[in-house]
Amino acid sequence: MIATVVNALVIVIGSLIGTFFRSRLSQKFNDCITMGLGLCVIVIGISTALETQNMIIVIASVALGGLLGTWLDIEKRLNHLGTLLEKRFASAEDMGSFARGFVSASLLFCVGAMAIVGSLDAGLRGDYNTLYAKSVLDFISSIFIAGTYGIGAMLSAVTVLVYQGAITLLAGVVEPILSDAVVAEMSAVGGVLILGIGLNMIRKEHIPVGNLLPGILLPILILAVF
Repeated sequence: MIATVVNALVIVIGSLIGTFFRSRLSQKFNDCITMGLGLCVIVIGISTALETQNMIIVIASVALGGLLGTWLDIEKRLNHLGTLLEKRFASAEDMGSFARGFVSASLLFCVGAMAIVGSLDAGLRGDYNTLYAKSVLDFISSIFIAGTYGIGAMLSAVTVLVYQGAITLLAGVVEPILSDAVVAEMSAVGGVLILGIGLNMIRKEHIPVGNLLPGILLPILILAVF
């Protein structure tokens, strides 16, 4: 668990740094940073999605996951949670962007392969190297996300702590399910979601990425069947 705790702490520190600089930059600079970060996130999403070994699995997972997520209305529930946190923790400057920062950062930090593989390595072999490497990347990303959306990004540390911590503690149980092939396809589906996050950062039209979240788990079922 120590590596996951470190990961969460660096997200908090990075978010505080990003929020500090955000309050000192004009809207013009903040908009430019948002566009630039959005483009970088899009590139990350595309490169991650293209690592799939079977694009049909990715397409099926995203489509079926979107149907399930829309039925469950996950996006609305995530935004509602973000709004509740916004009322409790957000400053006047962060009102309106707090929830987006929390949801975007939580998704970005949790849907990649490093979160799954690193947590399994930590739980099964006591190998923290992957999570420490992820912590460095998350630290840098949290600075820019908080610089874009404000302090809401900091609370994604709680999401990371719960998500990665659960995988680490249950590593012995979930390892047989999370084979290399499954993790690869889950990561590819996560890349599609990351691409959606990037597009949301540079476009006015909003993609309900939260409703696509069930798609990340569907490769487990699809590969088990076929």
